[in-house]
Amino acid sequence: MSKRKICIVTGTRAEYGLLYWLMKEIQQDTDLELQIIATGTHLSPEFGSTYRQIEGDGYTINEKIEMLLSSDSEVAIAKSVGLGTIGFADALARLNPDLIVILGDRFELLSVTQTALLLKIPIAHIHGGEKTFGAYDDSIRHAITKMSYLHFTSTEEHRRRVIQLGEYPDRVYNVGAPGIESIKKLNLMNKKDLEVSLNVSLDRPIFLITHHPTTLAQDPIEGTKELLDALDDYKDITMIFTKANADDHGRKINNLISGFVSGDPIKRKLFSSLGQMRYLSLLKHASVVIGNSSSALIEAPYLKTPAVNIGNRQKGRARPVCVIDSLADTASIRRAIDKSLNYDFEIEKSHEIFGDGSTSKKIVDVLRNLEINSPGKEFYDGEILNDKNLYNC
Repeated sequence: MSKRKICIVTGTRAEYGLLYWLMKEIQQDTDLELQIIATGTHLSPEFGSTYRQIEGDGYTINEKIEMLLSSDSEVAIAKSVGLGTIGFADALARLNPDLIVILGDRFELLSVTQTALLLKIPIAHIHGGEKTFGAYDDSIRHAITKMSYLHFTSTEEHRRRVIQLGEYPDRVYNVGAPGIESIKKLNLMNKKDLEVSLNVSLDRPIFLITHHPTTLAQDPIEGTKELLDALDDYKDITMIFTKANADDHGRKINNLISGFVSGDPIKRKLFSSLGQMRYLSLLKHASVVIGNSSSALIEAPYLKTPAVNIGNRQKGRARPVCVIDSLADTASIRRAIDKSLNYDFEIEKSHEIFGDGSTSKKIVDVLRNLEINSPGKEFYDGEILNDKNLYNC
Protein backbone atom coordinates (compact mmCIF):
# COMPACT_ATOMS: atom_id res chain seq x y z
CA MET A 1 0.00 0.00 0.00
CA SER A 2 1.44 3.37 -1.06
CA LYS A 3 1.89 6.18 1.43
CA ARG A 4 -0.56 9.08 1.49
CA LYS A 5 1.33 12.16 0.23
CA ILE A 6 0.74 15.20 2.46
CA CYS A 7 2.00 18.52 1.06
CA ILE A 8 2.69 21.34 3.54
CA VAL A 9 2.77 24.87 2.09
CA THR A 10 4.48 27.64 4.05
CA GLY A 11 5.08 31.26 3.10
CA THR A 12 6.26 33.05 6.27
CA ARG A 13 8.57 32.60 9.26
CA ALA A 14 5.67 32.69 11.75
CA GLU A 15 3.58 30.16 9.86
CA TYR A 16 6.51 27.73 9.58
CA GLY A 17 7.04 27.92 13.33
CA LEU A 18 3.42 26.86 13.83
CA LEU A 19 3.72 24.02 11.29
CA TYR A 20 7.07 22.66 12.52
CA TRP A 21 5.75 19.96 14.87
CA LEU A 22 3.06 18.86 12.43
CA MET A 23 5.72 18.44 9.74
CA LYS A 24 7.82 16.36 12.13
CA GLU A 25 4.80 14.20 13.06
CA ILE A 26 4.03 13.58 9.38
CA GLN A 27 7.68 12.87 8.61
CA GLN A 28 7.83 10.20 11.33
CA ASP A 29 4.55 8.51 10.36
CA THR A 30 5.08 5.30 8.39
CA ASP A 31 1.79 5.72 6.50
CA LEU A 32 2.42 9.28 5.32
CA GLU A 33 4.91 10.97 2.98
CA LEU A 34 5.83 14.60 3.70
CA GLN A 35 6.14 17.10 0.86
CA ILE A 36 7.08 20.76 1.45
CA ILE A 37 6.54 23.85 -0.68
CA ALA A 38 8.22 27.11 0.42
CA THR A 39 7.08 30.43 -0.97
CA GLY A 40 6.53 34.09 -0.06
CA THR A 41 8.98 35.74 2.33
CA HIS A 42 10.85 32.46 2.89
CA LEU A 43 12.63 33.10 -0.42
CA SER A 44 13.30 36.81 0.12
CA PRO A 45 16.73 38.05 1.36
CA GLU A 46 14.96 41.17 2.65
CA PHE A 47 12.99 38.98 5.09
CA GLY A 48 15.92 36.78 6.06
CA SER A 49 15.74 33.99 3.41
CA THR A 50 14.08 31.83 6.05
CA TYR A 51 13.81 28.79 3.78
CA ARG A 52 17.32 28.07 5.07
CA GLN A 53 15.89 27.57 8.54
CA ILE A 54 13.52 24.93 7.17
CA GLU A 55 16.43 23.10 5.55
CA GLY A 56 18.56 23.58 8.66
CA ASP A 57 15.88 21.83 10.68
CA GLY A 58 16.40 18.73 8.56
CA TYR A 59 13.50 19.08 6.12
CA THR A 60 13.70 18.73 2.34
CA ILE A 61 11.93 21.48 0.41
CA ASN A 62 10.42 19.83 -2.64
CA GLU A 63 9.43 23.05 -4.44
CA LYS A 64 10.20 26.77 -4.08
CA ILE A 65 7.62 29.13 -5.55
CA GLU A 66 8.82 32.69 -6.19
CA MET A 67 5.83 35.03 -6.01
CA LEU A 68 6.80 38.07 -3.92
CA LEU A 69 7.37 41.33 -5.81
CA SER A 70 9.72 44.04 -4.52
CA SER A 71 6.89 46.54 -4.08
CA ASP A 72 4.42 46.47 -1.17
CA SER A 73 1.58 48.30 -2.93
CA GLU A 74 -1.93 46.86 -3.21
CA VAL A 75 -1.36 46.26 -6.94
CA ALA A 76 1.89 44.40 -6.24
CA ILE A 77 0.18 42.12 -3.71
CA ALA A 78 -2.57 41.33 -6.23
CA LYS A 79 0.05 40.54 -8.88
CA SER A 80 1.91 38.32 -6.38
CA VAL A 81 -1.24 36.22 -5.96
CA GLY A 82 -1.31 35.74 -9.74
CA LEU A 83 2.37 34.77 -9.90
CA GLY A 84 1.81 32.30 -7.09
CA THR A 85 -1.09 30.69 -8.92
CA ILE A 86 1.12 30.06 -11.97
CA GLY A 87 3.94 28.65 -9.86
CA PHE A 88 1.71 26.42 -7.75
CA ALA A 89 0.00 24.98 -10.85
CA ASP A 90 3.32 23.60 -12.11
CA ALA A 91 4.59 22.52 -8.68
CA LEU A 92 1.43 20.66 -7.68
CA ALA A 93 1.26 18.94 -11.06
CA ARG A 94 4.79 17.63 -10.45
CA LEU A 95 4.27 16.62 -6.79
CA ASN A 96 0.74 15.24 -7.24
CA PRO A 97 -0.08 15.24 -3.49
CA ASP A 98 -3.06 13.41 -2.05
CA LEU A 99 -3.82 16.31 0.27
CA ILE A 100 -2.46 19.82 0.90
CA VAL A 101 -2.19 21.35 4.41
CA ILE A 102 -2.17 25.12 4.89
CA LEU A 103 -2.39 27.31 7.98
CA GLY A 104 -3.97 30.71 8.37
CA ASP A 105 -5.17 33.46 6.12
CA ARG A 106 -2.40 35.12 4.12
CA PHE A 107 -2.57 36.05 0.44
CA GLU A 108 0.06 33.43 -0.48
CA LEU A 109 -2.41 30.76 0.65
CA LEU A 110 -5.13 32.17 -1.55
CA SER A 111 -2.91 31.31 -4.51
CA VAL A 112 -2.37 27.69 -3.55
CA THR A 113 -5.96 27.12 -2.47
CA GLN A 114 -7.58 28.27 -5.69
CA THR A 115 -4.98 26.31 -7.68
CA ALA A 116 -5.61 23.13 -5.69
CA LEU A 117 -9.36 23.56 -6.16
CA LEU A 118 -8.98 23.59 -9.93
CA LEU A 119 -6.56 20.63 -9.83
CA LYS A 120 -9.04 18.70 -7.66
CA ILE A 121 -6.57 18.28 -4.77
CA PRO A 122 -8.29 18.42 -1.36
CA ILE A 123 -7.15 21.07 1.13
CA ALA A 124 -6.87 20.71 4.92
CA HIS A 125 -7.05 24.15 6.55
CA ILE A 126 -5.76 25.03 10.04
CA HIS A 127 -7.03 28.05 12.06
CA GLY A 128 -10.29 28.56 10.19
CA GLY A 129 -13.43 30.07 11.70
CA GLU A 130 -11.62 33.00 13.31
CA LYS A 131 -12.30 36.72 12.90
CA THR A 132 -9.89 39.61 12.34
CA PHE A 133 -11.95 42.59 11.24
CA GLY A 134 -9.02 44.96 10.70
CA ALA A 135 -7.43 43.07 7.79
CA TYR A 136 -8.51 41.57 4.49
CA ASP A 137 -7.08 38.33 5.91
CA ASP A 138 -10.54 37.86 7.42
CA SER A 139 -12.11 37.49 3.98
CA ILE A 140 -9.23 35.35 2.72
CA ARG A 141 -9.61 32.99 5.70
CA HIS A 142 -13.33 32.44 5.09
CA ALA A 143 -12.75 32.02 1.34
CA ILE A 144 -10.14 29.34 2.06
CA THR A 145 -12.64 27.62 4.37
CA LYS A 146 -15.15 27.34 1.54
CA MET A 147 -12.50 25.92 -0.81
CA SER A 148 -11.15 23.45 1.76
CA TYR A 149 -12.25 19.85 2.31
CA LEU A 150 -11.02 19.37 5.88
CA HIS A 151 -10.79 21.80 8.80
CA PHE A 152 -8.74 21.98 12.00
CA THR A 153 -9.80 24.80 14.32
CA SER A 154 -8.20 26.21 17.48
CA THR A 155 -11.33 26.43 19.67
CA GLU A 156 -14.85 25.01 19.78
CA GLU A 157 -16.25 28.46 19.01
CA HIS A 158 -14.22 28.53 15.79
CA ARG A 159 -15.37 25.02 14.92
CA ARG A 160 -18.98 26.08 15.24
CA ARG A 161 -18.32 29.06 12.97
CA VAL A 162 -16.80 26.85 10.25
CA ILE A 163 -19.89 24.64 10.41
CA GLN A 164 -22.01 27.79 10.21
CA LEU A 165 -20.28 28.49 6.88
CA GLY A 166 -21.80 25.26 5.55
CA GLU A 167 -19.04 22.74 6.28
CA TYR A 168 -20.02 19.21 7.36
CA PRO A 169 -19.39 18.66 11.11
CA ASP A 170 -17.64 15.32 10.59
CA ARG A 171 -14.88 17.10 8.66
CA VAL A 172 -14.36 19.92 11.17
CA TYR A 173 -12.08 19.15 14.15
CA ASN A 174 -11.23 21.28 17.17
CA VAL A 175 -7.55 20.43 17.75
CA GLY A 176 -6.32 23.54 19.58
CA ALA A 177 -3.72 26.06 18.40
CA PRO A 178 -0.42 24.72 16.97
CA GLY A 179 1.49 27.53 18.69
CA ILE A 180 0.78 26.03 22.10
CA GLU A 181 2.47 22.79 21.09
CA SER A 182 5.77 24.59 20.56
CA ILE A 183 5.59 26.08 24.05
CA LYS A 184 4.93 22.65 25.53
CA LYS A 185 7.66 20.81 23.57
CA LEU A 186 10.53 23.26 23.22
CA ASN A 187 13.20 23.69 25.88
CA LEU A 188 13.26 27.48 25.69
CA MET A 189 16.50 29.42 26.05
CA ASN A 190 17.48 31.05 29.32
CA LYS A 191 18.15 34.77 29.36
CA LYS A 192 21.95 34.41 29.29
CA ASP A 193 21.97 32.18 26.21
CA LEU A 194 19.44 34.45 24.56
CA GLU A 195 21.70 37.46 25.15
CA VAL A 196 24.58 35.70 23.42
CA SER A 197 22.40 34.59 20.50
CA LEU A 198 20.92 38.05 19.95
CA ASN A 199 24.07 40.01 20.87
CA VAL A 200 22.05 42.37 23.04
CA SER A 201 21.90 43.03 26.77
CA LEU A 202 18.73 41.78 28.45
CA ASP A 203 19.52 43.20 31.90
CA ARG A 204 16.84 45.86 31.49
CA PRO A 205 13.08 45.23 31.17
CA ILE A 206 12.27 43.84 27.70
CA PHE A 207 9.62 45.01 25.25
CA LEU A 208 9.01 42.55 22.37
CA ILE A 209 7.29 44.39 19.52
CA THR A 210 5.74 43.22 16.25
CA HIS A 211 3.56 45.63 14.29
CA HIS A 212 2.05 44.42 11.00
CA PRO A 213 0.04 46.46 8.47
CA THR A 214 -3.66 46.85 9.26
CA THR A 215 -4.64 46.25 5.65
CA LEU A 216 -8.18 47.64 5.86
CA ALA A 217 -7.10 50.88 7.53
CA GLN A 218 -7.16 54.09 5.49
CA ASP A 219 -3.67 54.98 6.76
CA PRO A 220 -1.84 51.89 8.12
CA ILE A 221 1.38 53.92 8.53
CA GLU A 222 -0.09 56.41 11.00
CA GLY A 223 -0.67 53.69 13.61
CA THR A 224 3.02 52.77 13.50
CA LYS A 225 4.01 56.39 14.10
CA GLU A 226 1.69 56.55 17.11
CA LEU A 227 3.21 53.35 18.50
CA LEU A 228 6.78 54.59 18.10
CA ASP A 229 5.88 57.91 19.76
CA ALA A 230 4.49 55.95 22.72
CA LEU A 231 7.56 53.71 22.97
CA ASP A 232 9.90 56.70 22.90
CA ASP A 233 8.69 57.59 26.41
CA TYR A 234 10.26 54.41 27.86
CA LYS A 235 13.97 55.14 28.17
CA ASP A 236 15.60 52.38 30.22
CA ILE A 237 14.06 49.49 28.25
CA THR A 238 15.48 46.92 25.84
CA MET A 239 13.22 46.95 22.79
CA ILE A 240 13.33 43.99 20.38
CA PHE A 241 11.40 44.50 17.13
CA THR A 242 10.61 41.87 14.53
CA LYS A 243 9.90 43.09 11.02
CA ALA A 244 6.38 43.53 9.70
CA ASN A 245 5.16 40.98 7.17
CA ALA A 246 5.01 41.43 3.40
CA ASP A 247 1.45 42.80 3.25
CA ASP A 248 0.86 46.13 1.54
CA HIS A 249 2.79 48.95 3.30
CA GLY A 250 4.86 46.43 5.28
CA ARG A 251 8.13 47.81 3.93
CA LYS A 252 7.13 51.37 4.88
CA ILE A 253 6.47 50.18 8.44
CA ASN A 254 9.86 48.46 8.55
CA ASN A 255 11.56 51.65 7.36
CA LEU A 256 9.90 53.64 10.15
CA ILE A 257 10.97 51.08 12.75
CA SER A 258 14.50 51.01 11.35
CA GLY A 259 14.76 54.78 11.79
CA PHE A 260 13.45 54.52 15.36
CA VAL A 261 15.93 51.76 16.23
CA SER A 262 18.86 53.76 14.83
CA GLY A 263 18.11 56.48 17.39
CA ASP A 264 19.31 54.18 20.22
CA PRO A 265 21.09 51.15 18.69
CA ILE A 266 22.30 49.87 22.06
CA LYS A 267 18.86 49.36 23.58
CA ARG A 268 16.78 48.96 20.39
CA LYS A 269 17.18 46.10 17.91
CA LEU A 270 15.31 45.11 14.73
CA PHE A 271 15.38 41.51 13.43
CA SER A 272 14.14 40.23 10.08
CA SER A 273 13.41 36.88 11.71
CA LEU A 274 14.12 35.51 15.17
CA GLY A 275 13.12 31.93 14.46
CA GLN A 276 10.72 29.97 16.61
CA MET A 277 13.14 29.16 19.44
CA ARG A 278 14.42 32.69 19.96
CA TYR A 279 11.03 34.30 19.49
CA LEU A 280 9.26 32.11 22.04
CA SER A 281 12.20 32.42 24.44
CA LEU A 282 12.02 36.20 24.17
CA LEU A 283 8.27 36.02 24.62
CA LYS A 284 8.83 34.11 27.85
CA HIS A 285 11.37 36.59 29.26
CA ALA A 286 9.72 39.80 28.00
CA SER A 287 8.11 42.26 30.39
CA VAL A 288 5.39 42.78 27.79
CA VAL A 289 4.71 41.92 24.14
CA ILE A 290 3.34 44.83 22.12
CA GLY A 291 1.79 45.22 18.68
CA ASN A 292 -0.87 43.47 16.62
CA SER A 293 0.47 39.94 16.08
CA SER A 294 -1.70 36.93 16.92
CA SER A 295 1.12 35.62 19.13
CA ALA A 296 0.16 38.24 21.71
CA LEU A 297 -3.30 36.68 21.93
CA ILE A 298 -2.40 32.98 21.68
CA GLU A 299 1.15 32.17 22.82
CA ALA A 300 1.89 35.04 25.24
CA PRO A 301 -0.85 34.14 27.75
CA TYR A 302 0.44 30.54 27.99
CA LEU A 303 3.85 31.94 28.92
CA LYS A 304 2.21 34.34 31.40
CA THR A 305 3.61 37.33 29.55
CA PRO A 306 1.42 40.46 29.53
CA ALA A 307 0.28 41.54 26.07
CA VAL A 308 -0.85 44.84 24.57
CA ASN A 309 -2.91 44.37 21.39
CA ILE A 310 -3.07 47.59 19.37
CA GLY A 311 -5.77 48.67 16.94
CA ASN A 312 -8.18 46.66 14.81
CA ARG A 313 -5.96 44.10 13.07
CA GLN A 314 -6.93 41.34 15.54
CA LYS A 315 -10.40 42.72 16.30
CA GLY A 316 -12.87 39.85 16.63
CA ARG A 317 -10.28 37.15 17.36
CA ALA A 318 -10.79 35.11 20.52
CA ARG A 319 -8.45 36.12 23.31
CA PRO A 320 -8.06 35.58 27.07
CA VAL A 321 -9.05 38.48 29.31
CA CYS A 322 -5.39 39.01 30.23
CA VAL A 323 -4.74 40.57 26.79
CA ILE A 324 -5.02 44.35 27.09
CA ASP A 325 -6.55 46.01 24.02
CA SER A 326 -5.56 49.53 23.03
CA LEU A 327 -6.64 52.09 20.50
CA ALA A 328 -3.96 52.97 17.95
CA ASP A 329 -3.10 56.39 19.40
CA THR A 330 -0.08 57.33 21.50
CA ALA A 331 -1.89 58.10 24.75
CA SER A 332 -3.95 54.88 24.69
CA ILE A 333 -0.88 52.77 23.92
CA ARG A 334 1.01 54.32 26.84
CA ARG A 335 -1.87 53.59 29.23
CA ALA A 336 -2.14 50.00 28.01
CA ILE A 337 1.60 49.39 28.42
CA ASP A 338 1.58 50.83 31.95
CA LYS A 339 -1.41 48.66 32.83
CA SER A 340 0.23 45.53 31.39
CA LEU A 341 3.39 46.03 33.43
CA ASN A 342 1.29 45.68 36.58
CA TYR A 343 -0.84 42.73 35.45
CA ASP A 344 -1.13 39.84 37.91
CA PHE A 345 -1.73 36.49 36.22
CA GLU A 346 -2.69 34.94 39.53
CA ILE A 347 -5.94 36.91 39.63
CA GLU A 348 -7.09 35.46 36.28
CA LYS A 349 -6.34 31.82 35.55
CA SER A 350 -8.54 31.26 32.49
CA HIS A 351 -5.85 32.32 30.00
CA GLU A 352 -5.32 28.90 28.39
CA ILE A 353 -8.17 28.70 25.88
CA PHE A 354 -6.39 27.24 22.84
CA GLY A 355 -5.97 23.58 23.72
CA ASP A 356 -3.49 21.35 25.50
CA GLY A 357 -0.59 21.30 23.02
CA SER A 358 -1.33 17.95 21.33
CA THR A 359 -2.44 19.52 18.04
CA SER A 360 -0.09 17.71 15.65
CA LYS A 361 -0.94 14.21 16.84
CA LYS A 362 -4.67 14.95 16.53
CA ILE A 363 -4.23 16.27 13.00
CA VAL A 364 -2.05 13.36 11.84
CA ASP A 365 -4.53 10.82 13.22
CA VAL A 366 -7.15 12.38 10.93
CA LEU A 367 -4.84 12.75 7.92
CA ARG A 368 -3.83 9.09 8.17
CA ASN A 369 -7.31 7.60 8.62
CA LEU A 370 -9.72 9.92 6.82
CA GLU A 371 -11.38 8.38 3.78
CA ILE A 372 -11.33 10.88 0.91
CA ASN A 373 -13.77 9.79 -1.78
CA SER A 374 -13.74 13.05 -3.70
CA PRO A 375 -12.38 16.58 -3.19
CA GLY A 376 -15.86 17.86 -3.94
CA LYS A 377 -18.37 18.61 -1.18
CA GLU A 378 -21.92 19.73 -0.52
CA PHE A 379 -23.20 22.61 1.59
CA TYR A 380 -24.22 21.56 5.09
CA ASP A 381 -27.71 22.86 5.90
CA GLY A 382 -28.14 21.02 9.23
CA GLU A 383 -29.04 22.63 12.53
CA ILE A 384 -25.75 23.61 14.20
CA LEU A 385 -26.87 23.64 17.80
CA ASN A 386 -28.67 20.31 17.73
CA ASP A 387 -26.45 18.28 15.42
CA LYS A 388 -25.38 15.08 17.17
CA ASN A 389 -22.03 15.09 15.35
CA LEU A 390 -21.08 18.62 16.38
CA TYR A 391 -18.59 17.59 19.04
CA ASN A 392 -16.25 15.12 17.36
CA CYS A 393 -12.99 15.74 19.25
